[in-house]
This record gives sequence, structure tokens and C-alpha cells, in this order.
Amino acid sequence: MIALRPLRFALLALLPTLALAVQAPAPVAAAASDGTPRLGIDYEVMPLPAPTYGQGGVEVAEVFSYACIHCSHFQPYVDAWLKHKPADVRWEYVPADFGPVWNTFARAYFAAEQLHVVDKTHAAIFRAVHEEHAAGSGTPEEVAALYGKLGVDPAKLLAAMNNAVTTRRLGQARQFALTTGIEGTPTIVIDGRYRITATADRGFPGMLATADYLIAQEHAAINKTTAPASSKKP
Repeated sequence: MIALRPLRFALLALLPTLALAVQAPAPVAAAASDGTPRLGIDYEVMPLPAPTYGQGGVEVAEVFSYACIHCSHFQPYVDAWLKHKPADVRWEYVPADFGPVWNTFARAYFAAEQLHVVDKTHAAIFRAVHEEHAAGSGTPEEVAALYGKLGVDPAKLLAAMNNAVTTRRLGQARQFALTTGIEGTPTIVIDGRYRITATADRGFPGMLATADYLIAQEHAAINKTTAPASSKKP
């Protein structure tokens, strides 16, 4: 398990045997009059750019967990945002591994990815865990049973949860969380350069508005580096 700095964590007893680490809102500061996201409040610039989680386009990576109630509350905003994202923007879900049950849910996500069922199960698993309270104590068998109710073969999911692909992907997710300085969930990372967390005054809509702002910054930087040099006048 990755070592996390014990900074802005709030603990919630969401499952019978687990206290969950979730992202506490940043302190309220005066909002910019024009709505511009605030450096150091709405987002942080990483001292050194980190490797992106995947490849291609502008990456927006959400570090999340099905064990995190705030991630569950965030998901409807994400779903709406994804319908209108720029074509070259690639959204990545990065499961966090902050403890035993988090590890189980992370493995389940990677297994669902391999079985090509994430699109139909992602939001449903959040509902099952946090609205229906159907995850029990979060054992692998109980989590697989949740997927079974969604039409996924529990035995196939359990097998994929423990295969080499999942173990490798879990290691990549841990490394990404470590190198990008993740302190809680949900957190958004833009292109390995910017880290976005929720604030008390702007909430989840503010996170995505900040993402839009930083994506525009990335597009401007890309356009600047790829623009042809101006031809000299004779």
C-alpha cells in the first residue's frame, strides 16, 4: 500500500469494518470576482510534472474509490460533464488503494474493466454500496455478488480480480497516486501537472469548472508549441 501524508483526511464509518479516508474540503477563500479558479485553493501546480496514467490527448484522471461516499456523490456530476467534454480529452478512473476494502474495490474495478462491463456497472456499484448498503463488509465474494446482480458472472469477476493484469494495473494506480501526491478522494489530476480537490464554497461543480479552466490552459500550451513559425516579410 502506498504511503500517504496524513493531511486532509476525514474518516467516515461507511462499511461495518472500515473507516474510510476521504478528501476534506479545502478552507473557504474569497472567490475571484470573475470566477477564475484560485491557485493554491481550487487547484495546485505540481512542482515536477508526473507521468500521466494513460496516453493520448489531454488526460483528466480521477482518483476515486467505491468505498468513498464523496466519490459516489461526485459521480453524477462526472457523468454529466463527460457528455460534453472536448473530443481530445481522455478521462481516466484511477482506483485508490488506501486499505483492505479499498483494495478489494480497486481490484473489482480492474476486473470489470477486463470484462468490458465498467460502463454498465460503475454508477450502479456506487448506488449499491452507498444507497442500498449492499456491500456487507466488503469481502471479495460480497463485492463479486454486487456485480452478479448487475449481470456479471461473479466467478469470472473473482478470477479477474486476482489475475496478473489486475495486480499490474493496481501497482500502476498506486504509483500514480504516490507520484501525484494524492491525499484523499475524489481528486482530479490534469495531465500529470495539476491537482484539483473540492472546496467548501465551490463543491463538485467547482472541481469540474476548474478542470475546464486547466484543460483550456493545456490546449493553449499545445497550440503554442505546434503553431508554425510566422513567415518573415521580405
